[in-house]
Amino acid sequence: MKFTIAKKIFIGLTTVAMTAGIVLGQATTKRNAADKDDPVRSGLIDLEKQSWAAWQKRDGKFFSHFLADDHVELGPGGPTGKTAIVNFVGSPACVVKSYSVDSFKVTIFNPSTALVTYHAVQDTTCGGKPVPSPVWINSLFVKRDNVWVNAAYQQTPENK
Repeated sequence: MKFTIAKKIFIGLTTVAMTAGIVLGQATTKRNAADKDDPVRSGLIDLEKQSWAAWQKRDGKFFSHFLADDHVELGPGGPTGKTAIVNFVGSPACVVKSYSVDSFKVTIFNPSTALVTYHAVQDTTCGGKPVPSPVWINSLFVKRDNVWVNAAYQQTPENK
């Protein structure tokens, strides 16, 4: 199956839809006890939750700072980079009605590399089609110039 750039962006950004944030009354979160007591871990989880709020608000500007310049998002259509994601998030292509994120776990590999894994459920459509839900998410962060940025993202549909 051949994927056009628009399809790659669509698929990649449905993946972003699964990436992080909390909106008042619409998202629920659970954290591992170790994560909430560690400022690095809790800060990374908070960044993920902020990205979900930005996704729902179509805030591409947030993603321009949240994503590393060399960010790679891997979805069914293949890899997608930062510029395409920022543009897609800021477009009216998707409608996020509601979502919830939970079961956060943060694995710190070294002082500048950490992986956030979690579960997400959402009621989102892109181009009138439902986004896969629920999913498990990997979101890789790197610390650059003393700031954590998202370098890689991938989601896997949950077996029901």
